[in-house]
Amino acid sequence: MLKVSLLRKSKILVFSLLSLCISFIAVAKQTVSIPQWQHTSITGEPSLRGSAMIADSLWVTGIDNSVFVSQDGGLTWSNKSVVHSLITDFRDIALFDSQTAIVMGVGSGQQSVLFKTQDGGNTWQLIYQNTDKQGFFDSIAFWDEAKGLLLGDPVDGYYVVKKTLDGGKTWRRISQDNLPVILDKEAAFAASGNTLIVGKNGNAWITTGGFAASVYESDDFGETWQRMSVPLYQQTQTAGGYGLALNHHSQLFVLGGDYQQRRAKYPNMATKIAGKWQKVNSGEHGLRTAMACQGAICIATGKTGNDISFDHGLTWQKLSNNTKVEDKGFYTLAADDDKFLFAGAKGQVAVLNFSTK
Repeated sequence: MLKVSLLRKSKILVFSLLSLCISFIAVAKQTVSIPQWQHTSITGEPSLRGSAMIADSLWVTGIDNSVFVSQDGGLTWSNKSVVHSLITDFRDIALFDSQTAIVMGVGSGQQSVLFKTQDGGNTWQLIYQNTDKQGFFDSIAFWDEAKGLLLGDPVDGYYVVKKTLDGGKTWRRISQDNLPVILDKEAAFAASGNTLIVGKNGNAWITTGGFAASVYESDDFGETWQRMSVPLYQQTQTAGGYGLALNHHSQLFVLGGDYQQRRAKYPNMATKIAGKWQKVNSGEHGLRTAMACQGAICIATGKTGNDISFDHGLTWQKLSNNTKVEDKGFYTLAADDDKFLFAGAKGQVAVLNFSTK
């Protein structure tokens, strides 16, 4: 009788554990919606493509010289747009402290510019302007307030990678001898300010697209570069890599897709493990243009939706956005201090705060 009783209890325990596992899997597949979104609609509904934040200092940038700043964690926003005769689209921003930032404008020739503020956006100075008619800025990134890189569209068969040591006042183009020749039908996208990022110890990365999705790597502060193919969708000229990110283990991710097929199902995320690139099972929910991490939490976004990971980007699930806007994702994403800042079409800005403070 004792053996029968123990066997029965063992079966009950196994069944209970199995039921618990099934329930956990079912919950994991659901779309999560916590914490509460904090939404703001920027006056004039500008298309916003650049974002940056340090603690409670939040900045977003976009078309028609748009710059909007919040110094209280996104509760209130002030218009700090650049007043200048040249009108451009600010696709990227480098933020050094709550008062100091550089914004990057895009466009052919002299439309590509850099403006700098040192007083929280109250005044701006034009510090650099592209003079090459074929040139087109794509992204900027800085290791510190003095040392940074700028990525531009190819000129003479090579991407334009420039380096500054004085905070953007002067730039030196990296020698073509230290860059791979671009591949056939390869392209770079000024999508969300994340096609160029930098990391510790002089590391830097660039992602490209077209019919040749790639990541370029440098480990000497941008002086020399190598290219690796990445397993993203790359079947059209508008496909490939749109953004890069590092998790808190300094593991590199690349994400993208095709902006002409935003909602299609295709490989849209990859990561580098032990020197090799491999696909990430992200759910393949269409084009993703930006990603950021805080602790174990990573979020990826694109105009049509958001995805979230609670294990440093290993597994993903959809993240709902409690807004009535039809397209519930964003173009750009930044993170700091356990908070995430999103910005996108029609002046939509949002903050997610995971802090327990």
